[in-house]
Amino acid sequence: MSIIPLFGHEALRARLAELADQGTLPATILLQGPAGIGKQRLALWLGQRLLCAAERKPCGSCQHCRLAETLQHPDLRWCFPQARLTGERPDPDEVDELILAEIAERRDAHGLYERPDGTKGIYYYVAPLMVQLAAKSPSLAHRKVFVIGDAERMVPQASATEMANAMLKLLEEPPANTTFILTSSEPGTLLPTIRSRTVSFRVPPLSEAAVRAFLADPRVAAVVPNEPADTLVRLAGGAPGTLIGDATGEKSVTRARQILAAAEGGREALFTTAFSMGSAGARGAFSDTLDALSVLLHEQAREATARGDAARAAWAVRAIPAVEDAKRAAEGNANPQLVTARLLTTLAGAH
Repeated sequence: MSIIPLFGHEALRARLAELADQGTLPATILLQGPAGIGKQRLALWLGQRLLCAAERKPCGSCQHCRLAETLQHPDLRWCFPQARLTGERPDPDEVDELILAEIAERRDAHGLYERPDGTKGIYYYVAPLMVQLAAKSPSLAHRKVFVIGDAERMVPQASATEMANAMLKLLEEPPANTTFILTSSEPGTLLPTIRSRTVSFRVPPLSEAAVRAFLADPRVAAVVPNEPADTLVRLAGGAPGTLIGDATGEKSVTRARQILAAAEGGREALFTTAFSMGSAGARGAFSDTLDALSVLLHEQAREATARGDAARAAWAVRAIPAVEDAKRAAEGNANPQLVTARLLTTLAGAH
């Protein structure tokens, strides 16, 4: 089962391919950019290209490409945040089994997955496995490639400094036939000792055309909110990966629609909806809801104008500044429930 293809990033792909063909691609690189723009998929593409045996790379047809596209190439290893294993020092074989099992889950999902929650990380016990794998000769290809996704989630531990030092040395001086590709949406939070050992490449958000191509894949349609393509493109903001999963795009859109309905539902609906927005601890999700609400209001204004409903279009236009005010309040310490109540009162009065 193949993962979905890589969409967009043509200019960066060309640059990385040029460096690879010239033999000047750094041994340890960092792909950095906003969450949801496909950095890990780009890293896997580069890994496939480095392993491809054809003249025009990646060919998609050779054994190396077929195995890479199904996340089964033994010389292309992918590591990303996972739940912590119990025990003081898990065995590398146990760690390897866990990683391979979660890679299989991502393969079954065609490479479409939610961003790992805050409880997951790349823990200290992954280092011995990486060192062990890097020391081995390639199994099939002429080299090995390691992709470390969300590298800012590498978790150090004081009692395992020798492991951390071994991993740092590996990143600084990989074996001659080995490439490490790290990705991060928060490069400023990377361990300084790790960042100093990488050469960074900035990955920009996707173009609108690339986002539309991504959303047109039927496998993607099954895991993003059930909204018109134009709405999804605007919600994505160049990062369509943020739409994947109920905990991200779907929930934000649902709550945004609840706010719109409550604005016309009377006093009881107003307070019920405000209460449902959660406490101050939910500010991150609340900000996502407000972003979705802003997109939906723009959509309503366009649709109402197109069908000649001037009153509805005018209301949507008047509502947008109120949402922007709510966003600014949400950036501070304001309680989402109070912000929502104030916003709904404004929206109801704007009718």
